Amino acid sequence: MFVVHSYPLAVVLCVITMFCWGSWANTRKLASKDWRFELFYWDYTLGVLLLTLGLGLTLGSSGSEGRAFLPDLSQASSASIGSALLGGAIFNLANILLVAAIEIAGMAVAFPVGIGLALLIGVIVNYLAAPVGNGALLAGGVVLVTLAIVLDAVAYRRLAGGATGVSTKGLVLSVACGIFMGMFYRFVAAAMYADPVHAAAGKMGPYAAVFVFAAGVFLSNFIWNTFAMRKPFIGTPVGFADYFKVGFNTHLTGILGGVIWGVGMSLNLIASGRAGFAISYGLGQGATMVAAFWGVFIWKEFRSAPAGTPGLLTAMFACFLSGLALIVLARTL
Repeated sequence: MFVVHSYPLAVVLCVITMFCWGSWANTRKLASKDWRFELFYWDYTLGVLLLTLGLGLTLGSSGSEGRAFLPDLSQASSASIGSALLGGAIFNLANILLVAAIEIAGMAVAFPVGIGLALLIGVIVNYLAAPVGNGALLAGGVVLVTLAIVLDAVAYRRLAGGATGVSTKGLVLSVACGIFMGMFYRFVAAAMYADPVHAAAGKMGPYAAVFVFAAGVFLSNFIWNTFAMRKPFIGTPVGFADYFKVGFNTHLTGILGGVIWGVGMSLNLIASGRAGFAISYGLGQGATMVAAFWGVFIWKEFRSAPAGTPGLLTAMFACFLSGLALIVLARTL
């Protein structure tokens, strides 16, 4: 299988992860406005599954290092498979809660609470489990990235006219999202062997682990998303018959979104063997700022923002880039 030996290459793959995780939601804008997220999400999870299977049969089955994709899957222990499946189910729940929190409380609450909490929990949990890198630099980087997320939320609050009311339901959903989003990665990492060249019996390499994770995302969708369809946080219930009322191009937008996110997750796990799980996760969660970049420069969401907002956005990106630099340096110093 393809193995990363160079730390600079591992960083590049994590940066690609960041762009994938921060960009996949743009595919929602390609679908029709009346196409509900709950229906879009079925195609999204299918896209993640198909992408990880394709990578496993190609990159994961080429080369002479490590264990090839199919043999790796066949020898995996039930504990490792169960851990990766659980990671997929937890991520899926967190992702659905994030969307619900955004719809109810807005980005100004959902992102600093949900993603900020996920970043802190995820880096701490993964660093304690596998302490790779300089802890002080990693902590400093995480603080700066979290500050950038808070500044992003403040900018969105100004754009919304400075509304002060915070939905209790939206806040609770944001906290729940952050806890689950911060925990899922550790379960996938626990299913993997740390050194991709020296395969451990019962554990999986990144290609097999991410595929089992994707299977967990897809299978758990029959629980989490079915519930969301019947008891939506926003709007009226939708049925499975509604899924088949649109053309292939609409379904393709969701599949494309899943493929983009799946590329990011796959590359992140491939890079983790050289960068370490905490650094890989921390860099990947910088995706929030990539999403902000899309909003600022592509979709022009802040063109009507009040005076002073550009300064907030500048500070946001400065904190973000400084935080990323510290996270990268944490593995080299």
